[in-house]
Amino acid sequence: MLGDLYLRHVCFKFKSIKMKSTFFAILTMTFILASSITFGQLPVKPLAPQDQLLKSDNQTLESNKKLVYDMWREFLEGGHLEVAEKYFDENYMQHNPNAATGRKAVVDFFSKFSKPQTIVDTIKTSVVAIIAERDLVMLSFVREIPDPADKSKKYTTTWFDMFRIENGKIAEHWDCAEKMN
Repeated sequence: MLGDLYLRHVCFKFKSIKMKSTFFAILTMTFILASSITFGQLPVKPLAPQDQLLKSDNQTLESNKKLVYDMWREFLEGGHLEVAEKYFDENYMQHNPNAATGRKAVVDFFSKFSKPQTIVDTIKTSVVAIIAERDLVMLSFVREIPDPADKSKKYTTTWFDMFRIENGKIAEHWDCAEKMN
């Protein structure tokens, strides 16, 4: 309220529209510059070691987290597509606009660029969090991207994948992917 009264008082002092416009242009630029400094991005970092992120007081939620976690390590990062039946429901539903629905479709999709590798104990990608609620499990990852303003620099952001578990298998998937050409 005091700020509003002050602005009215200052504006009243300016006799011309041009002076008022100049004052508001300077005021706007000041706010823009101050906000860009004040709201600088913090780097994205994991909340805890991966083994701690898998824990839950609820056994079902912990099992669901482990199912998704192991699928990520073995199937996605390890490239062992032969384990698809162990993790994915036959009628697996896909909401990524670049992949089709169905267990066979997810295998076909990843067969284009996956080669079997040694399976390691942790997810290779930096995991921010693993969250489970009801039949849903969400993984969030650190994602490093080139800065569009300066290609020699990178910044971090977060990627999300969410899965629905049904009868001990992954039945549905969502992520923030956009259509690729």
